Amino acid sequence: MTKELIINAEPQGVEIALLEDKKLVELHSEKPDANFAVGDLYLGNVKKLIPGLNAAVIDVGFEKDAFLHYTDLSPYVKSILKFTNQSINDNTPEGMDFAKFKVEPEIIKTGKITEVLSGKPNILVQILKEPIAAKGPRLSCELSLPGRFVVVTPFNDIIAVSRKIHSSEERKRLHKIIEAIKPKNLGVIVRTAAEGKHTTELHEDLLRLIATWKTIQTNLKSAVPPAKILSEQGKTTSMLRDLLNEDFNRIVVNDKNIFADTKTYIQRIAPDKAEIVAYYNNGLPIFDNFGITKQVKAAFGKTVNLPSGAYLIIEHTEALHVVDVNSGNRTKNANGQEANAFEVNLGAADELARQLR
Repeated sequence: MTKELIINAEPQGVEIALLEDKKLVELHSEKPDANFAVGDLYLGNVKKLIPGLNAAVIDVGFEKDAFLHYTDLSPYVKSILKFTNQSINDNTPEGMDFAKFKVEPEIIKTGKITEVLSGKPNILVQILKEPIAAKGPRLSCELSLPGRFVVVTPFNDIIAVSRKIHSSEERKRLHKIIEAIKPKNLGVIVRTAAEGKHTTELHEDLLRLIATWKTIQTNLKSAVPPAKILSEQGKTTSMLRDLLNEDFNRIVVNDKNIFADTKTYIQRIAPDKAEIVAYYNNGLPIFDNFGITKQVKAAFGKTVNLPSGAYLIIEHTEALHVVDVNSGNRTKNANGQEANAFEVNLGAADELARQLR
């Protein structure tokens, strides 16, 4: 399978297309003025509690109220509340030593929001879902800081290794490395990309995330809610961090800055594949040149035609999507109606997986 990443940078934003065997399977866009993106951390204030929904309305500065459900509080929410308060009022020049922070007991899964957020405190939250239509952001207190090889989760000492790393020996090796370099009060999830990596690479990635957590502490000092405490990396950078691996055959970019950043990144994670990054400037729009514009128009229409002659009708509401599979003008299977329906559904399932991506 050939995997290509085509990056189209325009003044109105950046679009990133992921192609597999020339077929569009993912399309991401990033606006230059995008606020309240998934992963951003905010200092919010509890505006009101809704016992009937077991949820809270949080003011994070968006025009619509943000929503925090009890199930998104995190078991360590008492520690987060305590940490938020201590960090805001911290006036020591060097800042709080997080390794000495006393973690509070975990909350129960079946508790009540009124028992945890009474008094309408200030709280550090992370954007779980971006605002859509008339709804404000969905929030979480399950704080996580993703890196290339590891993800840091504050307020616990858990070490977890990706289940996609199947070798038990490799899992034990990675667990042992992290156990030796992990500071207290910071849990670590080892990502699939860490497989086969040396201690130095894992340590550097972890140190970058520890520095990010220190920045969060610094930004909380004297902060007044609502306030943005930390922005997630741009979507382009985060996609490079999460998607890029040695399996890619080509990355084409029409922006010199993104091209330079991408090339540097590839040289770091797979030096022998640095030549797969190419700068595009031949005049024709990059998405037109690679047949992406046509695929985008086809993908986002109501009707999706399949090579067999069958087609899908996709309609969506705010709450759900409906997919209708039609055999269309497909030639009937000689083995009968059931065999024909089975083959149509097989093709529809494959295409629907792509549509969902």
